[in-house]
Amino acid sequence: MAEFSHIQDDKAQMVDISAKSDVTREAIAAGKIYLRPETLAAIWGGTVVKGNVLATARVAATMAVKNTSNLIPMCHPIPISSVAVDFAEGDGFIEARVTVKMTGKTGVEMEALTGISLALLTIWDMVKSAEKDSSGQYPVTAITDIRVVEKKKGK
Repeated sequence: MAEFSHIQDDKAQMVDISAKSDVTREAIAAGKIYLRPETLAAIWGGTVVKGNVLATARVAATMAVKNTSNLIPMCHPIPISSVAVDFAEGDGFIEARVTVKMTGKTGVEMEALTGISLALLTIWDMVKSAEKDSSGQYPVTAITDIRVVEKKKGK
């Protein structure tokens, strides 16, 4: 049976990391958002009415990374060294990638995952009016494949 470090005596708790040494850590998370072809063209062409979608998503991801410990109860507040957010065009989707670096006692996977989630949600929010069908539904729009692509510890 798996051991869960956040559970002790059947109670959720923040893991004690005080005995750990500081090391350089990095995590890369990625995910996709599927959108209508017209919406994708507007995003890449910079013609979305609400403004620059990808610039806004980049800021949202950065803010999310910095606030992860305020959102996920057992995450430690950590000193983020850098956040990089990149977007690539796919066949019917945008793939976002968030890279988070820091030096400390715990990993940055949750920060990267939180950043990617908010980047994709921000894209959806900024284009939702163009994505709805005549009954107000989202037949194409979907966020998928959110995952940790890679994590590194030490050099």
